Amino acid sequence: MVPGLESGNFFINMSGIYVHIPFCKRKCIYCDFYSIAARIGVVEDYVGAVCREAGMRRAELQDDAVKTVYIGGGTPSLLPVGVLCKMVDNFRSNFDLSQVEEFTIEVNPDDVTPALVEAYRQMGINRVSMGVQSFVDDELKFINRRHDAARAVAAYEAVVDGGINNISIDLIYGIPGQTMQSWQYSLDVAMRLKPKHISCYILSYEEGTRLYKMLSDNIVSEMDDETCLKMYELMVDVLEKNGYEHYEISNFALPGFFSFHNSNYWNKTAYLGLGASAHSYTCGMRRYNPGDIKAYMAAICEGRPAAEIEVESKGEKYDEEVMLRLRTSFGIDAEQLRIEYGEPYYSHFMREVKPLVDAGRVVREGSIYRISRDYILLSDFIIRELMYGVED
Repeated sequence: MVPGLESGNFFINMSGIYVHIPFCKRKCIYCDFYSIAARIGVVEDYVGAVCREAGMRRAELQDDAVKTVYIGGGTPSLLPVGVLCKMVDNFRSNFDLSQVEEFTIEVNPDDVTPALVEAYRQMGINRVSMGVQSFVDDELKFINRRHDAARAVAAYEAVVDGGINNISIDLIYGIPGQTMQSWQYSLDVAMRLKPKHISCYILSYEEGTRLYKMLSDNIVSEMDDETCLKMYELMVDVLEKNGYEHYEISNFALPGFFSFHNSNYWNKTAYLGLGASAHSYTCGMRRYNPGDIKAYMAAICEGRPAAEIEVESKGEKYDEEVMLRLRTSFGIDAEQLRIEYGEPYYSHFMREVKPLVDAGRVVREGSIYRISRDYILLSDFIIRELMYGVED
C-alpha cells in the first residue's frame, strides 16, 4: 500500500510510463488488443526499439519524477528476464524512477515461476496483474487461455511467496455456458486468495476477434441481459461484503490499493506510452503509436518518433472528461466543468443530467454527479446522453 493515499484521495498528481509488449503464445478468442506471435529475435529487436523510443521522448515528461510504471500487453511475462532487465535499466537511465510507487507487470499464470517472481522483485516490480479470467476449467478452455484453474491458483501463491503482495487479478463474466453457480465459484476462489485488486469485465464481442466471428456464424450466443445483470449484482455484493471498494466500473480494490497508474488515464495526468499501439498524454496532448510492429520499428530505426498527435476539439475533450469521470465512483464535478469548459458545456450538462437524476440513473451530491449502482451496466448509454457531440 502506498502510505498516505487514502481511498478518498485517489486522484493525485503523478506521471507514469506505459509499455506495450505485443507478444502472445496464444490469442484469446475475445481479445482485440494488438499482439503477434513471440519470436526471440523479434522480441529483442522490439525491446531495443522501445529503449530507443524512451530516449527520443523522455523530454515529454518534462523531467518529472515518474510515480508509476506499467508493463502491459500482450503477454509481458513472455519476455526473457535479461531482455526485460535491459529495458528497465534503460528506463532508469532516461527517467527519474527514484520515486516510483507502483511498478506493475501483467503476467499469464502459465509463465509464473519462483525464479521469475524473484527476478521481478529484484528489478523493483512491486505489483503483478494476473490474467486469470475464470477459475472454471471449461470456461478457460472456451476462451482459449493457456492455463487451467489449478495453475492460476498456484501462480498466485508463487507470486505471494516470492514477496510481491500487491496482486490484481482479472475475471470475466457473461461467458457462453457460464452459470450463476460457476460465477459464484470463481468469486469464492478469488475471495479465498484475497488479492489486493480485482478487475471484473463483462465479455465483449469486438469486431475482428474470433469470438465475434463465432457470434456472426451462430456458433455462440450472447448471454441474455438479465443473467448478466444478476452476475454483476452478485459480483458487487460479494466483493463489497469482503471489503472491496467499487471505485471504477470494472475495478475493485481493498482500501489503499486502487490502481494508481490507471488514475493517470482517468485524471488526465501525464503518462508516456511506449511501444506499438501505445497511447500517451503528455504536454497536454494525446499521442498514439501505430498498431503495427513493423511500422513502429521502422519509424524508430529511422530515428523519428512513431507517435502521431491526436488533435482534439474542445467538444471532444469535454466528452472524454465526462466519459472518464463517470466511470469512477468519484463522479464528475459540474462546477469544475463550468470552470474548465465554460457556460455552454456546463449548461448542456445540467440540462441533460436532470432527467437522469429524476429517473434515479444518476445520483447527485452537491455539484458531484455519479452513476447509480443499479445502472452501472447502462453506463455507456447514460454517458452518451451527456456528451456534447459537436465539433467546435
